[in-house]
Parts: sequence; structure tokens; C-alpha cells
Amino acid sequence: MSRRAFSLTALSAIVAASGAMAAGAAPAGATNRNRRYVEREMRGVWVATVANRDWPAKPGQTPDEQRAQLIAHLDTAVSRGLNTVVLQVRPTADALWPSPYEPWSQVLTGTQGQDPGWDPLGTAVEEAHDRGLQLHAWFNPYRIANHTDLGRLTETHPAHEHPDWVVAYGGKLYYNPGLPEVRAFVQRAMLDAVEKYPVDAVHFDDYFYPYPVAGQSFDDDQAYDTHGGGFAVRADWRRDNIDKLILEMAAGIRRIRPGTQFGISPFGVWRNAATDPLGSDTRAGVETYDDLYADTRKWVREGWIDYICPQLYWHIGFAAADYAKLLPWWAEVARGSRTSLYLGEALYKAGDSAQPAAWQDPAELSRHLTLAEDHPEARGHVFFAAKDMAADRIGAMARVVADHYGQPAIPPR
Repeated sequence: MSRRAFSLTALSAIVAASGAMAAGAAPAGATNRNRRYVEREMRGVWVATVANRDWPAKPGQTPDEQRAQLIAHLDTAVSRGLNTVVLQVRPTADALWPSPYEPWSQVLTGTQGQDPGWDPLGTAVEEAHDRGLQLHAWFNPYRIANHTDLGRLTETHPAHEHPDWVVAYGGKLYYNPGLPEVRAFVQRAMLDAVEKYPVDAVHFDDYFYPYPVAGQSFDDDQAYDTHGGGFAVRADWRRDNIDKLILEMAAGIRRIRPGTQFGISPFGVWRNAATDPLGSDTRAGVETYDDLYADTRKWVREGWIDYICPQLYWHIGFAAADYAKLLPWWAEVARGSRTSLYLGEALYKAGDSAQPAAWQDPAELSRHLTLAEDHPEARGHVFFAAKDMAADRIGAMARVVADHYGQPAIPPR
């Protein structure tokens, strides 16, 4: 039997078992914490390509070397009992597929715009599906470069044709979210991948307006003067710009590929309770509503997105942002909505000597999953990131697998 046939047969068996479970066929005596049956649960891992964080290991390798490394990450995901890989395919206004809108990413060859000689996204979709994995295509909407030198961008980069779209801020270059033509362009660029490939989801992370940098302001004065007339407060206009991106992107995905989901993984704090009584019992220095102009709570409550995966990258008991307090807050936000809740987990912190003592304990992440079992709204977890999963410095991921992934699972509908 071929690998593809085997994978499809195995997946069919899992789906059938999942249907039996939904019909009430769970064995007598099965408990929430001792499951003996196949379930629907997100079990994912991020594969970051920006700055060659996870993959490719370095730019300029041969297509065969890069393909082998990609497949190794997929195989690691399967070996850990995962069912989803979230692959970053547009890290800095570039592409890991042949795009008519943006240049090839420099993470592949070391030179932006240079054809790598193969199709990474197309290969990733095919190889992931062969293994029974979902492939979520991860895009960054507005980041252009992790520097401020337009001259370092390839000559055909859209930023050269439209320098009025570009804002330098905090040592980086961004497209201005306040320009309708920018919003239309980045959507065309991202939806090109949705049209060409059967990706299971479009995925955004936490970058909308950039994270605040002390002593600097994001220069969108002209855009606000031109397009912000209906808003007395610039912050409300900025939030409206991001709201429009989310609504329009969701509509575009449904139009082009109706079966594809739209998910977002924001910074884990919407607002602190001290700022807003609807906020979480946290004292975080960043609040997505006020600092990134992303009203993530509204997107869930209004059902604009299919899933949300807040980055709860803190340990249980952390004073400023306690995982054990944020989990129930997000569960309450998701309760009764059409938006699935998954939890972003900081695997990269496990065993990092620069992190607090809690992250030196291999059981910390497993305790997160145990807490989540008491919140039915929490329908799975995504781990950051692939390189750390492969290394598993102190066995934290192995502990998660041993404690929680004894049975296979497929992602929630």
C-alpha cells in the first residue's frame, strides 16, 4: 500500500471513530482525563520561516536539502501525534510560492526574488496531506522587512513602485494599514495562494499595526487626514482598518475556496481588567485592542473568524499574565460563538535557561493541557515552534504526548 493510500485509510478510520464518538459511542467509564477513544482536537505546530527561524535551516541550500528538512518537520509532527502544521509562507511581503504579486522570499536562496527551483508551498500541502496532516498557510499582512533600507529590496518589489505605501517604524518597514489600496493589495497577494493550493486554513499571527516602540510614532498622519474623516479618534480609525482587513479577507477566502478556514493567533491579552472591565485579570504591558489596534474579542464574539489561537506564552502563576487566568477568560469569550478556541503554547521556553524556573520543569506544558480539559471551549493547542519540537530540550513535548496524546485526533470541524 502506498504512503498516500495508507494515510487516507488511517484518516478515514479516525473520522469514522470520531463520528461514533459524536453519536455517543464512547466506552463506558471513559472520563475527561482518561480518554480511550479518538477525538476532535487541534494538535498543531508552527513552522516559522522568517529569518530562517525553523525552516529552511539556512538560505541557499539545494531544493532537495530544503525539501528533506521540510518533510522532517512534517514527520516529527506525525510522530508527536499532531494533526496540523502552520507553515509561514509570507513572512515579509514575499512568497514561498510562485506569486505574480510579490518576490520569492530570501529565506530560500539568500536573494530576494530569486527562483528557488521548486515550489515550497505546493510541496508542503501535498506532503502534509499525504501524512493526514492539515496545512494552514500562515501570512503576515503588513510587514515588509526587518530593516529600513528600501534599497535592499529586490528591484521589482511593490514597495519600490509604491513608496507612499511604506512606513518605517522601529527599525522595520511596514505597509500602511490605513490605505485602502494597501489593504486591497495585500489581500490579492495572500488570496493568490488560496486560489492555487488546497490549503486547509489561512492563518494570521499577532502582527497588525506594529508593536509599540518607546519614543516613536507610526507615521500615518496623511492617511488619517485623507481616510479617517469619520473618526474623531485615530485609534478607532486604526481598529476599523484592521476590522476591514479581517472581514474582507474572510469573504475572499469563502469566495475562492469555501472549505478553507480563517484563523488568527493574536497576542494573548486583549485588554487588562484595569483598562476595561471586560478585560482579563492581567497586567500585561501590551493590549491588542489599544496597542496593535486589533479587536480580537470582537472578531470572536461576532463570528468573523473560524478559529482563534491566542498566544498564551506565560506559565501558570505568572503575576502579570497567568496562564490559569487567561485560559478561562478566553473560554468565556469563545462560549456561544461560532469561533473555535485553540491555545498557543510556548514550547520554545521549555528548558531555556533565560526563562523563569517554571519553564525548567518538563511538566509545565502538560499542566496547561490538563487545565484546558476543564474548559470545553478550548478545543486544542498549537506549539511554537517546529525547531523546538524537534529538539525538545528537556522533554516537555514528550511529556505532553505521554500525558495527553495517547489516542489520535483530527482537528475540530
